[in-house]
This record gives sequence, structure tokens and C-alpha cells, in this order.
Amino acid sequence: MSESSRPIGVAVLGMGNVGTEVVRILTENAADLRARIGAPLVLRGVAVRDASRAREGIDPALLTDDPHRLVARDDVDMVVELIGGIEPARALIKTALESGKSVVTANKALIAAHSGELAKAAEDNRVDLYFEAAVAGAIPVIRPLTQSLAGDSVNRVAGIVNGTTNYILSEMDETGAGYGKVLAEAGRLGYAEADPTADVEGYDAASKAAILASIAFHSRVTASDVYREGITKITSKDLEAAKKFDCTVKLLAICERIQTADGEKISARVYPALVPLEHPLATVNGAFNAVAVEAENAGRLMFYGQGAGGAPTASAVLGDLVMAARNRVYHGRGPLESTYASLPIASIDEVPTRYYVSMKVADKPGVLQQVAGEFAARDVSIAAVRQEGAGTDARLIVVTHRASDRAQSETVAALEQMDSVIKVSSVLRLEGTND
Repeated sequence: MSESSRPIGVAVLGMGNVGTEVVRILTENAADLRARIGAPLVLRGVAVRDASRAREGIDPALLTDDPHRLVARDDVDMVVELIGGIEPARALIKTALESGKSVVTANKALIAAHSGELAKAAEDNRVDLYFEAAVAGAIPVIRPLTQSLAGDSVNRVAGIVNGTTNYILSEMDETGAGYGKVLAEAGRLGYAEADPTADVEGYDAASKAAILASIAFHSRVTASDVYREGITKITSKDLEAAKKFDCTVKLLAICERIQTADGEKISARVYPALVPLEHPLATVNGAFNAVAVEAENAGRLMFYGQGAGGAPTASAVLGDLVMAARNRVYHGRGPLESTYASLPIASIDEVPTRYYVSMKVADKPGVLQQVAGEFAARDVSIAAVRQEGAGTDARLIVVTHRASDRAQSETVAALEQMDSVIKVSSVLRLEGTND
């Protein structure tokens, strides 16, 4: 049998929504995949928690509850990891790589935490480690960064990379409903997990930001390097106020090069922010994702589409699987991890940002002057002020120009100590402007 026609054995670890779709596509599109690769892909086995339970459309003989044994089989050439979490996924992937087997994974938490270790195992054993599906579901972002823009210099990557939070914020904006009510509805529709913490507190987006920053800036960035805030404190009043400034609120993952007093650094951060309505990201609603890449020569590129779901994510997995299989057939290699730049990580204090601050204030003369004085004392310039209500409902909303996040946060801390400021109700950053 010639090398170009020798079957390539595939093991799939995990058969949830994505794993089920991967197996379906492998089976239904077998002839097309063979033509694209130059060899047939053969499913050798699927690791599941309960191998005794029948799965529609799959031969029970392919099911196993022993993923370690499946990975170790001699007739398995490539492993698709869809278990999630850190362990046992890390150990299984490392074993596969060290055994000369290429790996495709959608595991963002694992890649964000252990990319260095796994990339080294892949390089040492001359196999591929692909993870396109780990960042934005069906949206191709990793491959454009590693291949299409390999000759360019990326300055910024920013986007909406979590469908659950984008659905919640979109519904709050459209209906005026509160966070708790919309979160419950998101759970009912299947957009939110039973425990939504990873999504709504920004952990999921932070893992994705770490992956994007590592690739875009040729430096190793882990999830622990990413500054993170979630959306649990966002209220319908915040979204209502944002409209008055021609903005909406989105949970953004932002990775960029910034100049500091100590030289160039990487900023990687996740937080809810006001986004002007004319900005492309403001129109991304529901469970959709979008990523904007700004490169030195290519300019701004926008990637938009389904950021989650079984079939969309499986599409990205299969794309990686085809690439890895082609490399095996034709003795090629995919791009290796690139960390030559080794740029340091900036703290959030060093990042230049704009702030939106909403305060409940005493309704008396001189309050605005006192508040403005606290901003001026820290060289934070005010761009806009809005006064609303009267008496016990008096509110003051301030939008600043760009200043260091340290100066902005110190100003907010000072406002909270003022007798004339009853409560700082909300603090959000403003992104997508050049001011």
C-alpha cells in the first residue's frame, strides 16, 4: 500500500455536542475528506464516560471508557481531544504527542495554561498540535495569525469571544431586562451552562485572550497574565446610559502592544466596556463572536461568525484534522510555536484607557466642580458630563479621555470617599475610540 493511500487512524476523546458532530462529519464526508487529504481517515475509537450507553449512528464496538488505552493503540495516528478541563486532557495529549501522534484540540483552558509544555512535546516529536477551535468556534482566527499574517506585524487583536455573555448583554440592551432574568433565559435556551461562572466572570474569554496574545505577539502569555472582569455587575441602567452616549456594552478580549516607561509590553485584558455604535463590534449580537485584527500592513481585518455550538466548532476541528492529516501524508509540518519576541506583560495600571463613571450624588451646588477637581488632580481629562435626576435621585455621569488605568482607578477611589458622592454606581471602560 502506498504512503498516500495508507489509512490514517483517528481517536476521538469525548462525545459531547462537539464530539458527536466530529464523528458525524468524519463518517458522512469520508469520501470528500479522503480526496482532500490523499488518504482515508478511519475512526479507530471514541472515548466516553459510559461505554455501555448506545450512541446513535456509531458502532458500539468503537466506544471505550479507557482513553489512555485508546491513545496508546498502534493503529491510532492522530488524536482529537474534546474532553475539556486540564486533567486528564493534558496527560492524554502529552502522551499522544510523545508517541508521535498529531493532536487536534478545542481545549482553550488547557492551551492557555500549558501551551509551552505541549508545544515542546509536539516539536520534539515532529508532530502537529492544532487548536483553531479553542478560540472562536467556527471562526478562523488562529490560522490567519500564524500563516496569513506571518510576514506582517500584528499590533492589536480585540473581539467578542464568548457567546454566552454576548447573548446576555445583547438581550439586556434590547429588552431592558435585568442581568438575572436574562441569565436564566440563557440557561433555558442552552446558551448558558448550569454553572455559568467560567463565562460570566470572564475566565473563558481570558483563556482565549491568552492564546491570541501568544500567537499575535510571539510571546508566551498564560490565562493568569490576563486582567479579567466579568459582566455580573452590569445593570440595565448601564445599558440605558450607554445609549445616551451612542454606545452599547460588550465583554471584550483585548490584546495589544503598548509603549510603557519601561519599553514595549503586551496588554492582555478582558472586561465589559462601552463600545460606540458605529464600531463593527457593536453590531455583533446574540451568541455570535467577532475578532478584529489590526496589522501594520494589512490594516484592520474582521472575522465574524458562530463562536460556539456543536456543528460550528466541529467544522474548525475538522479543518485542523485535515491539515494535520495532509502533513502526515506528505511529510510536512504545521507552524511551530513562536515565542522569539518574549515581550513582558503589562499590568492593568500601565494600560491607557478611557472611563465611564456613574455616581449617585448630593443635589447641591458645587458637586460637579468637586468631582471635576478629583479628575484634574490626577491629570485625567473629562470628555463629557451628563447630569440626570434631582433630589435623592441625582446622578452624575462622567466620561474621560485616555489616561493610565492607575490614574483612572485612583480617581474613582477618591470619588468614593467624597461626602458629596453618595455612591459610585458603575465604572466601565470605553473602547473603540481614538480619543
